[in-house]
Amino acid sequence: MTFGKIGFSAMFTLAFAAGAATADESCAVGKTLKEGVLTVATGNPAYFPWVIDNDPASGQGFEAAVAYEIAARMGFDRDHVEWTSTTFDQAIQPGPKEFDFNLQQYSITAERDQTIDFSEPYYAAAQAVLVRKPTVDGGATPTVASLKALKWGLAAGTTAPALVQELVGPDSDPLLYDETADTAEALKAGQIDATMMDLPTALFTAAVLLDDGVVLGQFPKGAEAPDSFGLVFEEGNPLRDCTNEALAAMTEDGKLAAIEAEWLQEATGVPVIE
Repeated sequence: MTFGKIGFSAMFTLAFAAGAATADESCAVGKTLKEGVLTVATGNPAYFPWVIDNDPASGQGFEAAVAYEIAARMGFDRDHVEWTSTTFDQAIQPGPKEFDFNLQQYSITAERDQTIDFSEPYYAAAQAVLVRKPTVDGGATPTVASLKALKWGLAAGTTAPALVQELVGPDSDPLLYDETADTAEALKAGQIDATMMDLPTALFTAAVLLDDGVVLGQFPKGAEAPDSFGLVFEEGNPLRDCTNEALAAMTEDGKLAAIEAEWLQEATGVPVIE
């Protein structure tokens, strides 16, 4: 199934809901990098649907909206939230951080947790298989048997290589690339047949970055431990407990689910891989 730019974008509305009930607004006092200011980091560029138009300060996009909702529940209005950026790898290196927390789709792993601290998950992503139309025309189907025969390309620093080995067991060794974006370029160049991404990123890549991208299928969340995203903190940062309190409140009152529905509405037309 392919997703046109207009149809895909229409799945996401451009409203930002704010002003929900707070958790303990006093929790963060004296725990932020700058007194009275919450410094939040993301990538540069930050991609749709996580951040719209590479402008997290707008509050548009799933992660931008989550960050502002957490901030509000800790007592920070929008004028007291500052944004900065890091590369993906910089944020998970050991040592002092120039942010209070960072969110750019960091999967929670035991290895990363040795050098930084994670919040509780704010999103659990289904994994999807991205191909191009010629691969579908060549007979690829959303079945494990079909996926085994494809030539895979995966981002080395992500959980994708281990997941593909576990869920698919391809006939040939996948090619490994530095970044997820590199796998999309490899698809364009015909170097590989397939890659694995979380479903929202796969939908965006198919609709916007590839002229003939196809989200071939998705693995059900129950089929494997889902890829859970957490906020990244400097190790030992006491602010983590405050954000976990805010996330728990957002989960309990349904706000987190509402933000996910607004910005990351799953496309039910993507078949489940059998």
